[in-house]
Amino acid sequence: MKLKQNVKTFGMVFKYLKIYRIHFAISLLFTAVSVALTLYVPILVGTAIDYALGQNAVDLTSIQQILVKILISVLITGILQWLINVLNNRMTYGIVRNIRHSAFVRIQQLPVSYIDSHQTGEIISRVVTDVDQFADGLLMGFSQLFNGVMTILGTLIFMLIISPPVTLIVVLVTPLSLFVAAFIAKKTYSMFKLQSEIRSEQTALIDEMISGHKIVVAFGQEENVQERFDEINHQLSKASLRAIFFSSTTNPSTRFVNSVVYTLVALTGALLCLRGGSMMSIGKLSSFLSYSNQYTKPFNEISGVVTELQNALACAARVFELIDEPVQIPDCEMPCDPETVHGDITFREVSFSYREDKPLIRGFNLDAYAGQHIAIVGPTGCGKTTLINLLMRFYDVNEGSISLDGEDIRDYTRKKLRGSYGMVLQDTWLSSGTIRDNIAFGKPDATDEEVVAAAKSAHAHSFIRRLPNGYETVISEDGGSLSQGQKQLLCIARVMLCLPEMLILDEATSSIDTRTEIRIQKAFTTMMRGRTSFIVAHRLSTIREADIILVMRDGNIVEQGDHHTLLAKNGFYSELYRSQFANQ
Repeated sequence: MKLKQNVKTFGMVFKYLKIYRIHFAISLLFTAVSVALTLYVPILVGTAIDYALGQNAVDLTSIQQILVKILISVLITGILQWLINVLNNRMTYGIVRNIRHSAFVRIQQLPVSYIDSHQTGEIISRVVTDVDQFADGLLMGFSQLFNGVMTILGTLIFMLIISPPVTLIVVLVTPLSLFVAAFIAKKTYSMFKLQSEIRSEQTALIDEMISGHKIVVAFGQEENVQERFDEINHQLSKASLRAIFFSSTTNPSTRFVNSVVYTLVALTGALLCLRGGSMMSIGKLSSFLSYSNQYTKPFNEISGVVTELQNALACAARVFELIDEPVQIPDCEMPCDPETVHGDITFREVSFSYREDKPLIRGFNLDAYAGQHIAIVGPTGCGKTTLINLLMRFYDVNEGSISLDGEDIRDYTRKKLRGSYGMVLQDTWLSSGTIRDNIAFGKPDATDEEVVAAAKSAHAHSFIRRLPNGYETVISEDGGSLSQGQKQLLCIARVMLCLPEMLILDEATSSIDTRTEIRIQKAFTTMMRGRTSFIVAHRLSTIREADIILVMRDGNIVEQGDHHTLLAKNGFYSELYRSQFANQ
């Protein structure tokens, strides 16, 4: 199973590498030339030593020529290695950029159910931390792996030319390094994968605690949160130490084997030199020892690379797992794409549940006509917000259908459908940027006059004007120091600017004081005129003028009618209403 996962991960990496195949080919060529020149130097050094040990005299002329060749070889090698580093860095971070792009694109294509069922920090960890870890391993692979393999092949050829018998000793003993490295790498993969998973869990906790810091402090849960963090941090420390400890044994283990090889070569070569003849000279022995060292050194480096690649592959697997997640059901091939939407909404026998074992909405029916204002009320968990999710196709119905102007909403593109709604939710969302940018989020090309007009309609202009830089005031993520009410006013202004054909107001005035709420209700009345509007409300005072009030309980409409009709029925709506206004 693990082998299959590694093969799949490698396949994905090569898919991204194809874009940089020219860079890759040039890098390999430069690496081959660099290795060849590096391996040529020991031959020159050995020859120079033999010229210096001449029986009659030292051949200074030949030694000087050799020194010039060595200098030229070193200079060219240095330039090539610099170019190789440039190419490898460009490949690595180009691949990383493309992987992050693919991951971010996939996040936007994922169904809302995936985002709802996964921690934000865990997704962030995959796109940021795991990709960074993968980049480190990939760069090391480009920088050392190919160089090491070519060095091994090159030194093997040169050693065979100098002395086949001594080369045989090197070849027979060296594979022990590979066995040691492979054994350790196999053991460390699962350790690095566990480390990556715990790291993402820690990121998720940090993200949650920072975003909910005020709540943590307000409820005095700092110590409990700290304990949770310390526990995860301890697990991460333990997993990291274990993975690093086992992976770090690779280098000393392979170095021991390499030292044994070097010792055997030195002894065998020295004995051959003592025997005399042309089998081995002092210069050749010097060259051979240099090659022996260079031959075993890449095994050391490759073993380190293999260990690092295990970590990189574990991280890459998690990123590619995100990229391979099934996307939301694609739009209809021949979508309904009218120029304008009137706003007739029909629910027919709609059934839906987030989990199969927990039914929520069953056999739901509704007829809402263009321009009507439909209020949805009921206790928490009865399915009010779920109806909104179905209207926007954040989720698709399990059974039945929802129609817009007589066409199933699944026959519209999601962009067209969602663009027909303006939404103001109870949970505000603002991005880092200026006040103006946040209001113009749905209409980036809006003029300053349009932005100001929208803010005035939402009664946000007065507090914006008091900010240090007015509409150009930069706010941090989620509004920074703005009050919850001010954030909500900006979200309302955002919808005021676009004014689509239909509106969804999900507890839109829940964070606004009563006085401002009255003004906002007037603005909403103007905004909703002629537009189909769905208003989810807990405060029943805000929906008295609605054309239809749907009273929901356990996923079903238990009562339906206008405010006065429902009060006269003296049913569930009447109970809800009296419970809110009993003391007034």
